Amino acid sequence: MPHIAFIGLGSNLEDPHSQLQRAFAALDKLPGTRLAARSSLYRSAPLGCLDQPDFVNAVAKIVTDLTPQALLQALLQIEHQHGRERTFRNAPRTLDLDVLLYDDVQLHKHGLTIPHPQMHLRAFVLQPLLEIAPDVSIPGVGQAGLALARCQDQVLDRIRNAV
Repeated sequence: MPHIAFIGLGSNLEDPHSQLQRAFAALDKLPGTRLAARSSLYRSAPLGCLDQPDFVNAVAKIVTDLTPQALLQALLQIEHQHGRERTFRNAPRTLDLDVLLYDDVQLHKHGLTIPHPQMHLRAFVLQPLLEIAPDVSIPGVGQAGLALARCQDQVLDRIRNAV
């Protein structure tokens, strides 16, 4: 039975717009997976390590037969193919892919936490998520729209004509 998952995408190195466009295509090519929707691209300031370029972020909705763990492994492989290096926490990156939601699953094992533990605190995740799933609820948190209302201090710019 297919599952609905939402994937967060981010990049701030080596032409972030192109990185995300190629990542959308790579998601659609995963085994037993179809890209069902994709958000606009959004620009946001970095968190943590502030001395780096702004990020370009988006969210994809996929329909997949992959298990959460298999999906995570596939996302890590796509990141690797895009030249992702994990030098330090919150480092600049060519591509970052995160499992945000997977059906209504709440999971914490083997390096995978669903829902993503910080998603309800990040406008750059919530705004694109709500663009493609306006009524989405985050298990254990509640409505994503209410979470976004608590992130109004975070500046986020929708990039026009980038989809």
